[in-house]
Amino acid sequence: MEKSLKLALVQTDNTWENINKNLENLTLKLNLISNDVDVIVLPELFSTGFTMNANVVAENMKGKTILWMLKQAEIKYVLLIGSLLISENNIFYNRLVVAFPNGRIEYYDKRHLFSYAKEDHVFNPGKEKLVFEYKDFKICPLICYDLRFPVWARNTENYDLLIYVANWPNVRIFAWETLLKARAIENLCYVVGVNRVGIDNNNLVYSGHSAVYNTMGETLLDFETDKQDIKTITLQKNHIIESRNKFRFLDDRDEFEIK
Repeated sequence: MEKSLKLALVQTDNTWENINKNLENLTLKLNLISNDVDVIVLPELFSTGFTMNANVVAENMKGKTILWMLKQAEIKYVLLIGSLLISENNIFYNRLVVAFPNGRIEYYDKRHLFSYAKEDHVFNPGKEKLVFEYKDFKICPLICYDLRFPVWARNTENYDLLIYVANWPNVRIFAWETLLKARAIENLCYVVGVNRVGIDNNNLVYSGHSAVYNTMGETLLDFETDKQDIKTITLQKNHIIESRNKFRFLDDRDEFEIK
């Protein structure tokens, strides 16, 4: 039987810094997703929006949003992915959390902090890339601005799926689409990008353009501009195997160390 992974991408708006309202809204949206989905992906900072007021809305790893993610992962029996504001020992992180249906948690702290918005003045950068296996797929999740740094995403771990969660504004949406395709092509992997829509309290406009690309950078799934929506797609492991057997580009990749 061919190995596959069914994903649901949630392209949504949110209410600024209102965790309760955002979780209530997302609960309703997740209830619409069929029970045969393996992975649900939410945008970056889905419970607050891209705020720098971490001292006001940041939570800990036993907080409301983490508990909500674990509950939804268990109820839906899915892998649930999204990022939120986390506080540990008075240090703040933009943390991508992976909630497993069995109650396990993995996480990745955003390495490349968006200095243009002074994110680096508020948050601490991550040091380690996260790569994990789920249902025979090797997955690497990253966050928004990380997309601009191909060395960090470089596929030295032979992952199959690269996921970006984002709050990527419309004014730079051409870069978003172009770089997602580039990451897929250079790493011979599936790439999933999940972006938000709406207008935040900084009057930044987000148009979505969430999408899925194959190893050739071809579009497998995209979203209508500015529209809140949920779309599903099934990824086939054989596509990865066949692409890498035919085009052995990863065999020629450079060796390097990231400091």
